[in-house]
Amino acid sequence: MSKTFEPVIAGFLCNWCAYAGGDLAGVSRLQYPPNMRVIRTMCSGMVHPNLVVEALQRGIDGVIVMG
Repeated sequence: MSKTFEPVIAGFLCNWCAYAGGDLAGVSRLQYPPNMRVIRTMCSGMVHPNLVVEALQRGIDGVIVMG
């Protein structure tokens, strides 16, 4: 097996904090791995735990909630 494991990560990003940082990284043309799926939320405190569990049940390897 020469194929390396690349985990797929769901990221719940706060619109005012973490998403703004990710947007700035994109505008600045910084390279970062494409294996994170960004889900923009108005506030990371409003991410219900059921959303995290559902993402894992649907096959996502990891979940990160950033505020």
